[in-house]
Amino acid sequence: MPEVRLQKVLAEAGLGSRRKCEEFISSGRVTVDGVIVDELGSRVDPEVSIIHIDGVRIAQASGKVVFAFNKPKGVITAMSDPHGQQCVGDFVTNIEERLFHVGRLDSDTEGLLLLTNDGELAQRLGHPSYGISKTYVAKVSGNFDKNALRDVLAGVMIEDRPVEVTRCRIIDQSKAVTVLELEIHEGRNRIVRRLFDALGYPVLDLVRVQVGPVKLAQLKSGQLRQIANAELGKLYLAVGL
Repeated sequence: MPEVRLQKVLAEAGLGSRRKCEEFISSGRVTVDGVIVDELGSRVDPEVSIIHIDGVRIAQASGKVVFAFNKPKGVITAMSDPHGQQCVGDFVTNIEERLFHVGRLDSDTEGLLLLTNDGELAQRLGHPSYGISKTYVAKVSGNFDKNALRDVLAGVMIEDRPVEVTRCRIIDQSKAVTVLELEIHEGRNRIVRRLFDALGYPVLDLVRVQVGPVKLAQLKSGQLRQIANAELGKLYLAVGL
């Protein structure tokens, strides 16, 4: 792709008018491949150049896309299924790019799943060294007491390794059911369900509501939304890209 003016790339990334983007450049707030660029005539190749503004990577025309998907309950995390079971891939047939899922949600768990064609982003999001947080809302059987809450935060041992829960709070509670929100930084298979099973509070419903800086928000079950602009920049920043 031929090089284009930097301010045009910034404007097309949704950062404001060309004039506003020129101000960003002149004030030294923009870096290209790690170097501050403050010359208005500067040109870049948006397909390969890594551009940041105020330390946050911008969404640029790199051919890489990221989508947030609200996976419904009963849908398997796969882009195709030889047995004909409904899968994530069935919901993205109208997307031009060849997407793959980042991590997994088991069939009975619903909520936020990231889809992308950016292999490096996906690899970093899944690598434990980057400590990407995942937030869940769990509806469990039983009245969750203070001792159980303390045990969760202390680190319940699963397969000789503690589950690191950085935050856990009770949202709602009755004698028979408790609804909790918890944040973890790992992705072992069915780890949230196994955590509560170990404590004697089986999970009745489980929804993932956030991955890193990306929130499920008001996205309806089975729907997609493309992550762009500042939200995409924060996601790349979280994994050092």
